[in-house]
Amino acid sequence: MEIEIDFTKSAQDNANDYYNKSKKLLSKKAGAEKAIMELEKRLGEAKSMSEPEAKTVKVLKEEHIEWYEKFHWFFTSNGLLAIGGRDAHQNEQLNSKHFEEKDLFFHANVFGADVVILKDGADAPHEIREEVAQFAACHSSAWKDGMHTTDVYAMQREQVSKSTGKGSLGTGAFLLSGERDWYRGMSLGLAMYVKEGKLYSVPLATLFKIKENAGIEKYVSIGIGKIKKSDAAKEISKKLGYENLDSIMQQLPAGSFKVS
Repeated sequence: MEIEIDFTKSAQDNANDYYNKSKKLLSKKAGAEKAIMELEKRLGEAKSMSEPEAKTVKVLKEEHIEWYEKFHWFFTSNGLLAIGGRDAHQNEQLNSKHFEEKDLFFHANVFGADVVILKDGADAPHEIREEVAQFAACHSSAWKDGMHTTDVYAMQREQVSKSTGKGSLGTGAFLLSGERDWYRGMSLGLAMYVKEGKLYSVPLATLFKIKENAGIEKYVSIGIGKIKKSDAAKEISKKLGYENLDSIMQQLPAGSFKVS
């Protein structure tokens, strides 16, 4: 460290000069530190104003999805799986990949209906087949047309084909042969309930058989009405305390509804 001495002044005067200079430097240091603190404060305020406020997003609990849940589906009161196509392509997929020898094919007797397959249903009792027939009736154009009831038939695997003498049929079309097992005047009515976080949609006939043994305390009955699909889904969501509107919408047929 170098110290400059003014030889024209006495030692005391030089000492006084350095004392005064040191006080000025200390004062400048304090001012600089105060300015830095003020600047940091302003920078922090500016940053908080520029950053968007974090929003709380409610995330629905992810549900485990089984392979059959991409279709319309339900389990009968004796535990058999019934699956129905949501469109012509899924109808084709059911026929080609999931329709086996011991299964039954159900279809409402109207133009525009799901193919419904009852797995291992060939030996199912009549009352179980009626549950599936009601399900097939609900997932047909009969609901959208406000028909309330419609006829449904069932057939064996060997009675349903895609081939004719002139080639293969188009998407969603099938060649049916032989006698049909008829279920006349099936009423259109569904029920929804939630169990262990999963939404179930079943024919009313099935619900009445299982609700006591299955421990179902809260459910909604769904029929043909005047409420549009999106509003019906919201009402069902509110009544069941189930927030996944997309799942509710997927399990409803096309048309309008009443919910009770």
